Amino acid sequence: MTALDRHPIAANVRFRVEPRDVPPQKAARRLHLTESDFVAKLPALLDRGFPPPDPTTGMFDLKAIDDWMDKRHTLTTPNRVRNAKEVVRDRLARL
Repeated sequence: MTALDRHPIAANVRFRVEPRDVPPQKAARRLHLTESDFVAKLPALLDRGFPPPDPTTGMFDLKAIDDWMDKRHTLTTPNRVRNAKEVVRDRLARL
């Protein structure tokens, strides 16, 4: 008898799945917040462009959270997309 015979469920698991969508507790942890702090701050975070939960599952997308965190800091400012009106105004001012 092999180890897989003793653990039939293990035979069905072929690879580990890292979920991308996570519940609020894990989204809070990604921001280094407690769940209650996260829930309290969520409206302000959403106003700042934080990715909302999926309307069907209520789960948060970790990649979207990471992207949001990357974009919120001045370290990414040189790569940000500028408003076209600002660009035109700046160019006209230099003429």
